Amino acid sequence: MARWTAADVPDQSGRIAVVTGANAGLGLETARVLAARGATVVLACRDTAKAEAIPGACVVELDLASLASIRAAAETIRSTCPRLDLLINNAGVMNVPFQHTEDGFELTFGTNHLGHFAFTGLLLEQLLRTAGSRVVTVTSNAHRRGRLDVDQEYDAGAAYDRSKLANLLFAYELQHRLEAVGGTTASLAAHPGNARTDLWRTSSRLERVLIGRALRPVNFWLAQDARRGALPQLRAATDKSARGGECYGPDGWFQYAGSPVKVRTSPSSYDREAAKRLWTLSEQLTEVSYPVTA
Repeated sequence: MARWTAADVPDQSGRIAVVTGANAGLGLETARVLAARGATVVLACRDTAKAEAIPGACVVELDLASLASIRAAAETIRSTCPRLDLLINNAGVMNVPFQHTEDGFELTFGTNHLGHFAFTGLLLEQLLRTAGSRVVTVTSNAHRRGRLDVDQEYDAGAAYDRSKLANLLFAYELQHRLEAVGGTTASLAAHPGNARTDLWRTSSRLERVLIGRALRPVNFWLAQDARRGALPQLRAATDKSARGGECYGPDGWFQYAGSPVKVRTSPSSYDREAAKRLWTLSEQLTEVSYPVTA
């Protein structure tokens, strides 16, 4: 079977896509491909100056660590976009010191999960009104180490792992709820493997060297550039054969690198009861209620 590449993204003319964290890394590469295929792309990110690097794209300021910013960004999109075909929840933070969001949540969980949970919920009615729309939530291989029921001293790595597991539980639970209302909107997930992006800037020097470009002749199986790292989320967003509830990632060893294919995630990511508990908690914390039920 031929390997799926950016050239396989079908024509996106007339479609509107919102990409969070689109000013750099995977989000920027995703936005570039969608725009090149004819989509109107809304770059939702904190650094709006960098986001303006894509000609013709719309830029909306979005800070996922602030519920006020999330509500303002969602209102702007609702009032200016006549339809919404794609929402790609791409933005995130990794391995950061202990901090709180503007609303008092632990920063990694608050940004990576709660921020996207609130943003998606505020845009869902618009997605539901657009036939064949999709929500793609970007997770990580790190979800395999994640645990939600841990009450311990803060650990940056564990916080990231937990947030990425939460991303998957959210993506899968959203699909269950979308199926229950019988709409055509689908929820999928994707992960980039080990992609060389600025997300690694807070990691150890050894980790950055191991996945770095200088070692490409020997680490090709371990890491890939942002262009290839963006392919799983592009496939989840645009491949006509992709279905709600699926996750896409690299086909290489341990899903570290390679071409985008449908992949299985950890057993804990399919825990429906955990997903329901997380959903209830997320609605309570963000005060965002979804127009779909369990």
